Amino acid sequence: MNTALLYDLLDVDPADGPAELLHRARGSRHLPHLVLAALARDDVRMGEPARAELRRARTRADHYTRLAHDLARSTGVRAIHGIPLAGYYPAGLLRPQASLDLVAPGEAALWQAVVRLVTDHPVETIDVTLLGDRPHHTAVTVRWPAEDPLLDPWYRVHLTTAALPGDRATVPVRPYLVADDHVECLIALAEAHLHAPAGADLDPLTLLDLSCLTRQPFEPAETAAVLAAYRLAPEAAALLDLAAPRLPLGTLAAVRTALTPELAPEQRRRTDAAATPRLTARRGTLLRRTVIRHTWDEARLLPAPDHATLLLTPVADYLLGPADRAGALATLQRWDAAQ
Repeated sequence: MNTALLYDLLDVDPADGPAELLHRARGSRHLPHLVLAALARDDVRMGEPARAELRRARTRADHYTRLAHDLARSTGVRAIHGIPLAGYYPAGLLRPQASLDLVAPGEAALWQAVVRLVTDHPVETIDVTLLGDRPHHTAVTVRWPAEDPLLDPWYRVHLTTAALPGDRATVPVRPYLVADDHVECLIALAEAHLHAPAGADLDPLTLLDLSCLTRQPFEPAETAAVLAAYRLAPEAAALLDLAAPRLPLGTLAAVRTALTPELAPEQRRRTDAAATPRLTARRGTLLRRTVIRHTWDEARLLPAPDHATLLLTPVADYLLGPADRAGALATLQRWDAAQ
Protein backbone atom coordinates (compact mmCIF):
# COMPACT_ATOMS: atom_id res chain seq x y z
CA MET A 1 0.00 0.00 0.00
CA ASN A 2 1.45 3.37 -0.99
CA THR A 3 0.35 6.96 -0.59
CA ALA A 4 -0.81 7.05 -4.21
CA LEU A 5 -3.52 4.53 -3.30
CA LEU A 6 -4.73 6.83 -0.53
CA TYR A 7 -5.01 9.73 -2.98
CA ASP A 8 -6.99 7.51 -5.34
CA LEU A 9 -9.37 6.02 -2.76
CA LEU A 10 -10.07 9.40 -1.19
CA ASP A 11 -10.57 10.98 -4.65
CA VAL A 12 -7.87 13.58 -4.14
CA ASP A 13 -5.73 14.92 -6.98
CA PRO A 14 -2.06 14.34 -5.98
CA ALA A 15 -1.35 17.84 -7.28
CA ASP A 16 -3.47 19.20 -4.42
CA GLY A 17 -0.91 17.85 -1.97
CA PRO A 18 -0.88 16.20 1.46
CA ALA A 19 -2.88 18.96 3.18
CA GLU A 20 -5.90 18.24 0.96
CA LEU A 21 -5.42 14.50 1.44
CA LEU A 22 -5.56 14.93 5.22
CA HIS A 23 -8.52 17.31 4.95
CA ARG A 24 -10.46 14.73 2.91
CA ALA A 25 -9.49 11.95 5.34
CA ARG A 26 -10.98 13.86 8.27
CA GLY A 27 -14.43 13.24 6.83
CA SER A 28 -14.00 9.46 6.99
CA ARG A 29 -13.96 8.00 10.50
CA HIS A 30 -10.40 7.56 11.82
CA LEU A 31 -8.60 7.71 8.47
CA PRO A 32 -6.68 10.87 9.44
CA HIS A 33 -4.37 8.77 11.60
CA LEU A 34 -3.62 6.39 8.74
CA VAL A 35 -2.95 9.33 6.42
CA LEU A 36 -0.70 10.98 9.00
CA ALA A 37 1.21 7.72 9.39
CA ALA A 38 1.63 7.42 5.60
CA LEU A 39 2.84 11.02 5.33
CA ALA A 40 5.28 10.50 8.20
CA ARG A 41 6.59 7.38 6.46
CA ASP A 42 7.14 9.48 3.34
CA ASP A 43 8.99 12.14 5.39
CA VAL A 44 6.40 14.79 4.61
CA ARG A 45 7.01 17.86 6.79
CA MET A 46 4.38 18.31 9.50
CA GLY A 47 4.08 20.43 12.60
CA GLU A 48 4.04 19.38 16.24
CA PRO A 49 0.20 19.28 16.54
CA ALA A 50 0.02 16.71 13.73
CA ARG A 51 2.89 14.70 15.21
CA ALA A 52 1.24 14.77 18.63
CA GLU A 53 -2.03 13.54 17.14
CA LEU A 54 -0.20 10.69 15.45
CA ARG A 55 1.64 9.78 18.66
CA ARG A 56 -1.65 9.60 20.56
CA ALA A 57 -3.16 7.43 17.83
CA ARG A 58 -0.18 5.05 17.96
CA THR A 59 -0.44 4.93 21.75
CA ARG A 60 -4.12 4.03 21.42
CA ALA A 61 -3.41 1.25 18.90
CA ASP A 62 -0.57 -0.12 21.05
CA HIS A 63 -2.85 -0.09 24.09
CA TYR A 64 -5.49 -2.09 22.23
CA THR A 65 -2.85 -4.60 21.13
CA ARG A 66 -1.55 -5.06 24.66
CA LEU A 67 -5.09 -5.39 25.99
CA ALA A 68 -5.93 -8.06 23.42
CA HIS A 69 -2.75 -9.99 24.23
CA ASP A 70 -3.22 -9.79 28.00
CA LEU A 71 -6.92 -10.74 27.91
CA ALA A 72 -6.24 -13.63 25.53
CA ARG A 73 -3.64 -15.00 27.91
CA SER A 74 -5.72 -14.54 31.07
CA THR A 75 -9.28 -15.28 29.90
CA GLY A 76 -9.17 -16.97 26.48
CA VAL A 77 -10.91 -14.18 24.56
CA ARG A 78 -9.34 -13.27 21.23
CA ALA A 79 -9.29 -10.31 18.92
CA ILE A 80 -11.37 -10.30 15.74
CA HIS A 81 -11.73 -7.85 12.85
CA GLY A 82 -9.63 -4.77 13.67
CA ILE A 83 -6.40 -6.09 15.17
CA PRO A 84 -6.06 -9.10 12.81
CA LEU A 85 -6.65 -6.82 9.81
CA ALA A 86 -4.06 -4.35 11.13
CA GLY A 87 -1.53 -7.17 11.02
CA TYR A 88 -1.70 -7.16 7.21
CA TYR A 89 -0.94 -3.44 6.88
CA PRO A 90 2.59 -2.43 5.83
CA ALA A 91 4.99 -1.61 8.65
CA GLY A 92 4.56 1.94 9.89
CA LEU A 93 0.99 2.36 8.65
CA LEU A 94 -1.69 2.69 11.30
CA ARG A 95 -4.98 0.95 10.59
CA PRO A 96 -7.85 2.91 12.18
CA GLN A 97 -9.51 1.13 15.10
CA ALA A 98 -12.70 2.58 16.48
CA SER A 99 -12.84 -0.23 19.02
CA LEU A 100 -11.18 -3.40 20.21
CA ASP A 101 -13.43 -6.31 19.19
CA LEU A 102 -13.07 -9.55 21.15
CA VAL A 103 -14.86 -12.88 21.00
CA ALA A 104 -15.09 -15.09 24.08
CA PRO A 105 -15.32 -18.90 24.07
CA GLY A 106 -18.21 -18.68 26.55
CA GLU A 107 -20.03 -16.38 28.94
CA ALA A 108 -17.71 -17.09 31.86
CA ALA A 109 -14.67 -16.00 29.85
CA LEU A 110 -16.52 -12.89 28.69
CA TRP A 111 -17.29 -11.75 32.23
CA GLN A 112 -13.76 -12.56 33.39
CA ALA A 113 -12.50 -10.19 30.70
CA VAL A 114 -15.05 -7.51 31.65
CA VAL A 115 -14.01 -7.75 35.31
CA ARG A 116 -10.35 -7.31 34.28
CA LEU A 117 -11.22 -4.22 32.25
CA VAL A 118 -13.32 -2.68 35.03
CA THR A 119 -10.58 -3.39 37.57
CA ASP A 120 -7.71 -1.99 35.50
CA HIS A 121 -9.30 0.97 33.70
CA PRO A 122 -11.53 3.96 34.56
CA VAL A 123 -14.54 2.41 32.83
CA GLU A 124 -17.49 4.83 32.74
CA THR A 125 -20.09 2.92 30.71
CA ILE A 126 -20.92 -0.78 30.46
CA ASP A 127 -23.61 -1.65 27.91
CA VAL A 128 -25.08 -5.15 27.74
CA THR A 129 -27.22 -6.83 25.07
CA LEU A 130 -28.61 -10.37 25.06
CA LEU A 131 -29.19 -11.95 21.67
CA GLY A 132 -31.86 -14.65 21.70
CA ASP A 133 -33.75 -16.11 24.65
CA ARG A 134 -32.71 -19.56 25.83
CA PRO A 135 -29.92 -20.13 25.06
CA HIS A 136 -28.70 -16.60 24.41
CA HIS A 137 -25.49 -14.86 23.41
CA THR A 138 -24.09 -11.95 25.37
CA ALA A 139 -22.47 -8.76 24.07
CA VAL A 140 -20.84 -6.19 26.34
CA THR A 141 -19.31 -2.84 25.40
CA VAL A 142 -17.18 -0.93 27.90
CA ARG A 143 -15.92 2.63 27.38
CA TRP A 144 -13.53 4.97 29.17
CA PRO A 145 -12.04 8.37 28.30
CA ALA A 146 -8.91 8.84 26.26
CA GLU A 147 -5.97 10.78 27.65
CA ASP A 148 -7.39 13.87 25.94
CA PRO A 149 -11.18 13.22 25.85
CA LEU A 150 -11.84 16.49 24.00
CA LEU A 151 -9.65 15.63 21.02
CA ASP A 152 -9.52 11.83 20.91
CA PRO A 153 -12.25 9.17 20.87
CA TRP A 154 -12.89 7.23 24.05
CA TYR A 155 -11.47 3.75 24.40
CA ARG A 156 -14.12 1.22 23.44
CA VAL A 157 -13.89 -2.56 23.95
CA HIS A 158 -16.65 -4.76 22.55
CA LEU A 159 -16.84 -8.34 23.82
CA THR A 160 -19.24 -10.99 22.61
CA THR A 161 -19.87 -14.71 22.76
CA ALA A 162 -20.94 -14.63 19.09
CA ALA A 163 -18.16 -13.78 16.65
CA LEU A 164 -20.68 -13.29 13.83
CA PRO A 165 -24.12 -12.13 15.00
CA GLY A 166 -25.85 -12.39 11.61
CA ASP A 167 -28.92 -10.33 10.77
CA ARG A 168 -31.25 -11.83 13.43
CA ALA A 169 -33.42 -13.14 10.59
CA THR A 170 -32.11 -15.25 7.71
CA VAL A 171 -28.40 -15.26 8.61
CA PRO A 172 -27.94 -17.06 11.94
CA VAL A 173 -25.48 -16.43 14.75
CA ARG A 174 -22.14 -18.14 14.18
CA PRO A 175 -20.22 -18.24 17.45
CA TYR A 176 -16.71 -19.02 16.23
CA LEU A 177 -14.23 -18.26 13.48
CA VAL A 178 -12.07 -21.26 12.66
CA ALA A 179 -10.46 -20.43 9.30
CA ASP A 180 -6.94 -19.20 8.57
CA ASP A 181 -6.25 -15.65 9.71
CA HIS A 182 -6.51 -14.05 6.28
CA VAL A 183 -9.74 -15.95 5.56
CA GLU A 184 -11.10 -14.84 8.93
CA CYS A 185 -10.37 -11.25 7.95
CA LEU A 186 -12.28 -11.68 4.68
CA ILE A 187 -15.17 -13.23 6.64
CA ALA A 188 -15.16 -10.25 9.03
CA LEU A 189 -15.35 -7.79 6.13
CA ALA A 190 -18.19 -9.76 4.53
CA GLU A 191 -20.07 -9.81 7.85
CA ALA A 192 -19.70 -6.03 8.11
CA HIS A 193 -21.09 -5.72 4.56
CA LEU A 194 -24.10 -7.79 5.66
CA HIS A 195 -25.06 -4.84 7.89
CA ALA A 196 -24.35 -2.12 5.33
CA PRO A 197 -27.33 -0.20 3.87
CA ALA A 198 -28.63 -1.61 0.60
CA GLY A 199 -26.81 -0.09 -2.35
CA ALA A 200 -24.07 1.45 -0.21
CA ASP A 201 -20.65 1.83 -1.77
CA LEU A 202 -17.53 0.61 0.02
CA ASP A 203 -15.88 3.09 2.37
CA PRO A 204 -12.15 3.79 1.89
CA LEU A 205 -11.17 1.78 4.97
CA THR A 206 -12.80 -1.39 3.63
CA LEU A 207 -11.02 -0.88 0.30
CA LEU A 208 -7.72 -0.43 2.12
CA ASP A 209 -8.38 -3.60 4.13
CA LEU A 210 -9.06 -5.53 0.93
CA SER A 211 -5.94 -4.12 -0.70
CA CYS A 212 -3.90 -5.62 2.15
CA LEU A 213 -5.47 -9.05 1.59
CA THR A 214 -4.96 -9.25 -2.18
CA ARG A 215 -1.51 -10.83 -1.88
CA GLN A 216 -2.47 -13.43 0.71
CA PRO A 217 -2.45 -17.15 -0.24
CA PHE A 218 -6.19 -17.70 -0.66
CA GLU A 219 -7.11 -21.12 -2.00
CA PRO A 220 -10.14 -20.17 -4.14
CA ALA A 221 -12.35 -23.24 -3.86
CA GLU A 222 -11.65 -23.76 -0.17
CA THR A 223 -12.17 -20.08 0.65
CA ALA A 224 -15.47 -20.00 -1.24
CA ALA A 225 -16.62 -23.12 0.61
CA VAL A 226 -15.75 -21.56 3.97
CA LEU A 227 -17.61 -18.35 3.11
CA ALA A 228 -20.62 -20.43 2.05
CA ALA A 229 -20.49 -22.39 5.30
CA TYR A 230 -20.52 -19.11 7.21
CA ARG A 231 -23.56 -17.99 5.13
CA LEU A 232 -21.65 -15.05 3.64
CA ALA A 233 -21.15 -15.96 -0.02
CA PRO A 234 -23.46 -13.15 -1.32
CA GLU A 235 -21.82 -10.50 0.86
CA ALA A 236 -18.30 -11.58 -0.05
CA ALA A 237 -19.18 -11.57 -3.76
CA ALA A 238 -20.79 -8.12 -3.49
CA LEU A 239 -17.77 -6.84 -1.58
CA LEU A 240 -15.35 -8.00 -4.26
CA ASP A 241 -17.59 -6.76 -7.09
CA LEU A 242 -17.64 -3.28 -5.54
CA ALA A 243 -13.89 -3.31 -4.96
CA ALA A 244 -12.88 -4.58 -8.41
CA PRO A 245 -13.22 -1.20 -10.23
CA ARG A 246 -11.03 0.46 -7.59
CA LEU A 247 -8.43 -2.21 -6.77
CA PRO A 248 -6.53 -5.01 -8.50
CA LEU A 249 -7.99 -8.01 -6.62
CA GLY A 250 -4.95 -10.26 -6.95
CA THR A 251 -5.64 -13.65 -5.38
CA LEU A 252 -9.15 -12.51 -4.44
CA ALA A 253 -10.19 -12.47 -8.12
CA ALA A 254 -10.12 -16.27 -8.20
CA VAL A 255 -12.06 -16.36 -4.92
CA ARG A 256 -14.77 -14.24 -6.53
CA THR A 257 -15.01 -16.67 -9.45
CA ALA A 258 -15.25 -19.62 -7.06
CA LEU A 259 -18.07 -17.92 -5.15
CA THR A 260 -20.44 -17.85 -8.13
CA PRO A 261 -21.86 -21.39 -7.68
CA GLU A 262 -22.46 -20.69 -3.98
CA LEU A 263 -24.72 -17.67 -4.48
CA ALA A 264 -27.99 -19.25 -5.65
CA PRO A 265 -28.05 -21.97 -2.94
CA GLU A 266 -27.53 -19.36 -0.22
CA GLN A 267 -30.25 -17.11 -1.60
CA ARG A 268 -32.65 -20.07 -1.66
CA ARG A 269 -31.72 -20.95 1.92
CA ARG A 270 -32.43 -17.36 3.02
CA THR A 271 -35.77 -17.37 1.26
CA ASP A 272 -36.75 -20.53 3.11
CA ALA A 273 -35.47 -19.14 6.41
CA ALA A 274 -37.44 -15.91 6.05
CA ALA A 275 -40.49 -17.57 7.60
CA THR A 276 -38.69 -18.34 10.88
CA PRO A 277 -39.17 -15.96 13.85
CA ARG A 278 -36.75 -13.08 14.11
CA LEU A 279 -34.13 -13.47 16.84
CA THR A 280 -34.75 -11.09 19.73
CA ALA A 281 -32.15 -8.61 20.93
CA ARG A 282 -32.66 -7.28 24.47
CA ARG A 283 -30.59 -4.31 25.49
CA GLY A 284 -30.08 -3.71 29.18
CA THR A 285 -30.92 -0.42 30.86
CA LEU A 286 -28.43 0.20 33.66
CA LEU A 287 -29.98 0.17 37.12
CA ARG A 288 -26.80 0.24 39.20
CA ARG A 289 -23.10 -0.51 39.16
CA THR A 290 -22.13 -3.01 41.85
CA VAL A 291 -19.11 -4.08 43.79
CA ILE A 292 -17.47 -6.68 41.56
CA ARG A 293 -18.95 -10.09 42.28
CA HIS A 294 -15.75 -12.07 41.93
CA THR A 295 -17.43 -15.40 42.69
CA TRP A 296 -19.87 -15.12 39.75
CA ASP A 297 -18.93 -16.92 36.54
CA GLU A 298 -22.04 -15.88 34.62
CA ALA A 299 -24.90 -13.39 34.74
CA ARG A 300 -28.28 -14.24 36.27
CA LEU A 301 -31.83 -13.48 35.12
CA LEU A 302 -34.40 -12.41 37.73
CA PRO A 303 -38.14 -11.87 37.07
CA ALA A 304 -39.33 -8.29 37.57
CA PRO A 305 -42.78 -6.61 37.62
CA ASP A 306 -44.75 -6.07 34.41
CA HIS A 307 -43.28 -9.17 32.74
CA ALA A 308 -39.83 -7.58 32.64
CA THR A 309 -36.56 -9.27 33.51
CA LEU A 310 -33.56 -8.15 35.52
CA LEU A 311 -30.07 -9.07 34.39
CA LEU A 312 -27.64 -9.35 37.28
CA THR A 313 -24.02 -9.43 36.12
CA PRO A 314 -20.66 -9.58 37.91
CA VAL A 315 -20.24 -5.79 37.47
CA ALA A 316 -23.70 -4.18 37.21
CA ASP A 317 -27.44 -4.83 37.18
CA TYR A 318 -29.77 -4.07 34.26
CA LEU A 319 -33.43 -3.95 33.35
CA LEU A 320 -34.35 -5.87 30.19
CA GLY A 321 -37.41 -4.60 28.38
CA PRO A 322 -39.80 -1.76 29.22
CA ALA A 323 -40.92 -1.71 32.84
CA ASP A 324 -41.23 0.48 35.88
CA ARG A 325 -37.73 1.43 37.04
CA ALA A 326 -38.87 1.96 40.61
CA GLY A 327 -40.44 -1.49 40.68
CA ALA A 328 -37.28 -3.03 39.26
CA LEU A 329 -35.14 -1.37 41.93
CA ALA A 330 -37.54 -2.62 44.61
CA THR A 331 -37.13 -6.13 43.24
CA LEU A 332 -33.37 -5.71 43.47
CA GLN A 333 -33.62 -4.55 47.07
CA ARG A 334 -35.68 -7.62 47.98
CA TRP A 335 -33.15 -9.81 46.23
CA ASP A 336 -30.30 -8.15 48.13
CA ALA A 337 -32.07 -8.70 51.44
CA ALA A 338 -32.51 -12.40 50.69
CA GLN A 339 -28.83 -13.01 50.03
